Amino acid sequence: MTRCLPSLTLATLLALPLAAQAQAAPTPAGQRHFPEAALRGNLKVLNQAEAELNGQAVRLAPGLRIFSPHNTLVFAHQLINQPLKVNYLLEASTGMLLSVWMLTEAEARQPRPGHGETQSNLRSEFDTPKTAR
Repeated sequence: MTRCLPSLTLATLLALPLAAQAQAAPTPAGQRHFPEAALRGNLKVLNQAEAELNGQAVRLAPGLRIFSPHNTLVFAHQLINQPLKVNYLLEASTGMLLSVWMLTEAEARQPRPGHGETQSNLRSEFDTPKTAR
């Protein structure tokens, strides 16, 4: 059993550079694929639990993932008070911010649903102008 230990150690040491290289390889700009449900918006992280998304307050989900333009993970506290153009996903059940992709200039120029678009076409009787009876 102790004879296998040097072989296992050697195999682990040889595999480490390959794993590090695979994680550090940046994705070329414009070639990232975003989920169909991802929307476009302007994000400003206020603290580790809250942010402003398109001027509205939003809570950060406990499992929030923020991806840099190179697809590396970024912590929310590193982005406090920085205005960012992003694609994002909200958690359906809670409305918390779940995933964020910081955009390159080329990605930001590509059209995507989001900020400034109508979110609902529902109207109530209070929305319609009153007419004279």
